[in-house]
Amino acid sequence: MSGQKVIDILDSTLRDGAQGEGISFSIQDKIHIVQALDELGVAYIEAGNPGSNPKDMEFFQQVKKLDLKNSKVCAFGSTRRKDISCIEDTNLQSLLSAETETVVFFGKSWDFQVTDIIRTTLEENLQMITDTAEFLAKNGRNVIYDAEHFFTGYQKNPEYAMKTLQAAVDGGASVLCLCETKGGCVLNECRDITSEVVKRFGDKVKIGIHTHNDSGLAVANTLMAVDAGATHVQGTILGIGERTGNANLSTIIANLQLKMGYTCVPKDNLRLLTPTVKKAAEIANMSLESGMPYVGQNAFAHKAGMHIDAVLKNPFAYEHIEPELVGNERVFLMSEVAGRSMIIEKIQKFDPSITKDNPMVAEIMKKMKQMEFEGYQFEGADGSFELLVRKIIGKYQPFFKLHYYQSNSVNPRPEQGVNACAQLKVEVDGKIEVTAGDGDGPVNALDIALRKALEKFYPAVEQMRLTDYKVRVLDGKSATASRVRVLIETTDGADSWTTVGVSSDLVEASWLALVDSFEYKLIKDVEKRFKALI
Repeated sequence: MSGQKVIDILDSTLRDGAQGEGISFSIQDKIHIVQALDELGVAYIEAGNPGSNPKDMEFFQQVKKLDLKNSKVCAFGSTRRKDISCIEDTNLQSLLSAETETVVFFGKSWDFQVTDIIRTTLEENLQMITDTAEFLAKNGRNVIYDAEHFFTGYQKNPEYAMKTLQAAVDGGASVLCLCETKGGCVLNECRDITSEVVKRFGDKVKIGIHTHNDSGLAVANTLMAVDAGATHVQGTILGIGERTGNANLSTIIANLQLKMGYTCVPKDNLRLLTPTVKKAAEIANMSLESGMPYVGQNAFAHKAGMHIDAVLKNPFAYEHIEPELVGNERVFLMSEVAGRSMIIEKIQKFDPSITKDNPMVAEIMKKMKQMEFEGYQFEGADGSFELLVRKIIGKYQPFFKLHYYQSNSVNPRPEQGVNACAQLKVEVDGKIEVTAGDGDGPVNALDIALRKALEKFYPAVEQMRLTDYKVRVLDGKSATASRVRVLIETTDGADSWTTVGVSSDLVEASWLALVDSFEYKLIKDVEKRFKALI
């Protein structure tokens, strides 16, 4: 947008985000995330420390082969070590060997960290910062300086904290990124301290902000810093990171670009925000939080009948933006409080000719309420509800017929990761397939056996994998005879869907949800092929 201020976004998913619990990226994972972030249009991708491990160094060799359109990949490291020269420092040599146009390095801005942690003098620390910035700049690198613990350092000793920034400027840094490393600042502190730095250095270099979420304020503190004059923003696209995580860039980008008049990514690319976040979550092998602002599955979800009726008349009644702006979509959650207008909205996705007076609408509502009485819950099971509607309106064709299945547990475990086996017999177009599978539990074994049986007829099921499995006991008073509800979330790498099954038998409830999951995938693939032909 003409006249808008530009904010340089630096995504640190592959460096700071990788420090989050359970996160481990392969080289190929990193390459895929770089490509997704480049397509989104972030300015910088901080991709790791080439001096920390051989995998990161190999990644930097591989990433050179990519033809990136929007993003610059950055290597990350620290200042030179105390009491040695830059030329002798193997970490700095590794930063140069990565051959990235931009390099990010960090140094200490809190006097306590200098004297008690790295145990050197305050003057030596300043020299380490200047020497490192100068060494990198003289070797042709654009230099971003991360002032670690800056906000804590400023609160304890503002004069020295400012001297560390001056040391980086003296060495040739083009960006001073203020790091709120402990995540303890509240809004006015982040705003006021950033404002002081902007007054002091804003006419010489860009001022950046890097926050952590220990107080739940990472996004808010980032927005306050931008409001105070910061024009460089660091974070991770999923909000992942050490402890409670980093500032969530998906929320920050949307807020800055849609609410505050800044440009973070090319305007037309903002619609890629949700797909990019989903892809990053898939690569990281983590479930995307459904309530994540802007990009979560429930970010534009409506459940109460009155709310749904209002949104159908005018979405502005309950939505702060159009979901399509960030690549998301409006969702109407199914439940016993759902109104007829919402049911119509769902049905018309499959058959636009059906109106509210059609008898099938009443039949669907009656069936849905009966199943919910039995323990089903369609609020979080979009896939199963769609199949229910299709069966009633005549837009469903089963893809296979089950003859039988059986499963049993094996103890003690015969091998690592296996404690159950399953066998089943299915029929597809008159052809019989009998398969078996073993896995970590009876449901996993059934999933493997069904997948093996169907792959011969429907190769696309190879793309599917379960990403979440939940069990809810519906009647605790009946103890082991209680009915259970099973929710299964599945993805094929592009889309995700959830299915549900209910039974007094845990394996049967799981089987019902599992079958719905496979049939949902297969029917969607058929429709995609049909649309491609017309």
